[in-house]
Amino acid sequence: MGERTESGEPPRAAVVVVNYGSHGLVEANLARTLAGVGDTIGVVVDNFSDAAERAAIDELCRRRGWLSVLSDANEGFGAGVRRGVEAARGTGVRSIVMLNPDAWMDPADLQALVAHTIRDPRVLVAPLVVRPDGTVFADLQDLYLADGTMRASRARPADVPADAVMTWVSGACAALSVELWDASGGFDDDYFLYWEDVDLSARVWAAGGTVEVDRTLRATHDEGGTHGFSTAGRAKSPIYYYYNVRNRYLFAAKHLDEDSRRRWRRSARRVARSVLLQGGRAQFVHPARTVLPAWRALRDGRRWRQEST
Repeated sequence: MGERTESGEPPRAAVVVVNYGSHGLVEANLARTLAGVGDTIGVVVDNFSDAAERAAIDELCRRRGWLSVLSDANEGFGAGVRRGVEAARGTGVRSIVMLNPDAWMDPADLQALVAHTIRDPRVLVAPLVVRPDGTVFADLQDLYLADGTMRASRARPADVPADAVMTWVSGACAALSVELWDASGGFDDDYFLYWEDVDLSARVWAAGGTVEVDRTLRATHDEGGTHGFSTAGRAKSPIYYYYNVRNRYLFAAKHLDEDSRRRWRRSARRVARSVLLQGGRAQFVHPARTVLPAWRALRDGRRWRQEST
């Protein structure tokens, strides 16, 4: 039998969190997000890291009354969310909210986000995602189809045609109806981490849906809380560099025609360098953690291109 709310009705929505070795963040952030929200359930998908973490997640979900979904391996973010959605839909939910372990929402904003998907079941909607200091982490984003570069939609030059870009929203926090999840096909497991939200946005557009940010709502994202690697300043993890570079190729292979793929290939090294520079120049003193993952990503991305032709 599915989960029931205090009123005896099925829950209206589920907040799906994918965990990998960060049960403390999951408890703190999901608990504050769901505080006092009686019609929404928590679903925690644990991508296996070690036995101690698995035991901690199992105990946490039992104590909090959250659904736990236990994977035997680290299957990545998209596959984890997919498992969570399948568990949640068995309870009768109408909408899914995806939330990073290192992110949280005010419960009132969560309820408003869910209500948005109930009013419009054909929308993939995100709040404005901010850092703890209030600066913007993620707003509506433009993917420039000519070369695969990105920038915030609010910075789009006035002379850029609407059909030259595809708008997308960050998977750090976003919501959609179960109906739209099914129509779009949900996340693609091939991405493992990063770009799966760009891909989902493309799938939503292709399914006749829309993608937007509701800037009256906020989610707070403590960037880097789950990856553990940083040097002086802003350096990202090797995982960040690898999958951001590789998955650009993967997106092109899945969504673009050959002429567009060729343009993206020509700009691949330039875009990879811009990804590396997001961590600041100081992190280049660790090439094994930065340059090498990006080089491997370029190599592996070319394999995706060859397999798709």
